[in-house]
Amino acid sequence: MKRLLILPVVAIFFLFYGCSSTPDPNDGIASFTEKGFEEYVKTLASDEFLGRMPFTEGETKTIAYLEEEAKKLGLEPGNGTSFMQEVPLAQITTHADSVMTIQSGKKKITLKGFRDYVIWTPRADAAEIKLVNEEIVFAGYGVVAPEYNWDDYAGLDVKDKIVLVIVNDPGFGTDTTLFKGNTMTYYGRWTYKFEEAARHGAKGCLIIHDTSGAGYDFTILQNSWNTTKLYLDTREKNDYLCPINGWITEPVAKQLFELAGIKYAETRSAANKQGFKATATNLKLTTSLTTKVKFEKSHNVIAKITGEKQLDEYIIYSAHWDHFGVGLPDAKGDSIYNGAQDNASGSAGILEIAKAFKSLKTKPARSIIFLWVTAEEQGLLGSSYYANNPVYPKDKTVANINLDGLNTTGKTKDVVIIGVGQSDLEDYLREEVEKSGRYIAPDPHPEAGYYFRSDHFNFAKVGIPALDAHAGEDDLQRGIEYGKKVSDEYVEKYYHKPSDEYNSETWKLDAVIEDLQLAFLIGKRLSMEQTWPKWKEGSEFKAIREKK
Repeated sequence: MKRLLILPVVAIFFLFYGCSSTPDPNDGIASFTEKGFEEYVKTLASDEFLGRMPFTEGETKTIAYLEEEAKKLGLEPGNGTSFMQEVPLAQITTHADSVMTIQSGKKKITLKGFRDYVIWTPRADAAEIKLVNEEIVFAGYGVVAPEYNWDDYAGLDVKDKIVLVIVNDPGFGTDTTLFKGNTMTYYGRWTYKFEEAARHGAKGCLIIHDTSGAGYDFTILQNSWNTTKLYLDTREKNDYLCPINGWITEPVAKQLFELAGIKYAETRSAANKQGFKATATNLKLTTSLTTKVKFEKSHNVIAKITGEKQLDEYIIYSAHWDHFGVGLPDAKGDSIYNGAQDNASGSAGILEIAKAFKSLKTKPARSIIFLWVTAEEQGLLGSSYYANNPVYPKDKTVANINLDGLNTTGKTKDVVIIGVGQSDLEDYLREEVEKSGRYIAPDPHPEAGYYFRSDHFNFAKVGIPALDAHAGEDDLQRGIEYGKKVSDEYVEKYYHKPSDEYNSETWKLDAVIEDLQLAFLIGKRLSMEQTWPKWKEGSEFKAIREKK
């Protein structure tokens, strides 16, 4: 989970059309109980499940429990006769050289790993990667965005070269008329920068870090120095990946430009204008790294309710079941990262919603899929694998409703839409929120790109509309200042720490149930409709869906 969410991610229809009768709006609501949710979440977040880390006993216990509970609810196996979908992963441990040299003619500077740069490899096919006097090319923001008439790679040959790019979107912080102003699009995300560099055959991609553009400081990136990362196992697809990806600090970037005899501020400013052309740096980079690779299989868990009429149209509820397992102990000596809120709460919520669908008097016309994905904490890997290896066809998938970190601190008056301007679904969400007596609040951090940091994003990435929303900070009883306080406290004291445990005294289960009911009602309405949602003009996902 990259944000504390209360309202699940949703892909829904804007118009209620084509139903022969209007279902009872309260049908299924009574099945939700605080006691039922509590049983699920207490089990999933218990020490017995060892923090639910992929490839451990915690995974074995978790997926077995989810299958058992799905069977108890009368759900069908979601993958043929099985409740499981194997997810092949590569576990890559990187050991990078402690120095990187950059040379221009006879002049040379030496950078120090961890302090000045962080690099790794996503490739599992080489035990050692050496870069010797590799040419560096500055490619602006490294963006190819036809809908914005923008191509930083136009006329540029970066094959077997190192691409240096700026984080975030063109115009960020300088020109709000470009892209979506200070609301980050996917083109601004680091994952996109690496993907685009690989599509152009680059040998490496380095992103220039700055805190405002990235949404976090460089210390967060330093956590990736010489660590173990999980990736999807792509050996059979033979997809090209850059041998080296990474980041450099902005002070280092200024050093490199000075070494190259290029004015940093002027060149960066030029990169924010239409028609920017890449600048030859005449810089050569040398460094190396070694890797250790292990291949394993994790599992997504899939269950199903077959629709009564439109059997081959699907609404997918999803949540990630994984967390960080057993790790470094905290000050109290606790080493189990239970992940109660992140994301035992979402996983338990899916079971409550499944129970509600099974209780319906008017059965859903469309099929409902319940998907618990693996390895979200390692980079949204389980949802990425499903989206690219779908059990149910992408062009027949109507909706994704994702639950990631339910609100357990108390009901809020407001709901925040993340990534405003993506699809018509925002209008429908606004309608439903207002019906419940709440209101929509603006995203307080649009520049951070939270739309791209949870499992719903992988559905959007293959063209399935997804609406990302989370709890605001206007606490129903105690107001905005209190809401801000508890939100900050969660990040400081509990997020990705052993202290994220279920607490019957502090968790507000009435808030959880209210939000689960909202997610259920949206999915229920979807399940009775016939129309399809659309991406808004300017969305980077619009063209993908329209190709279907």
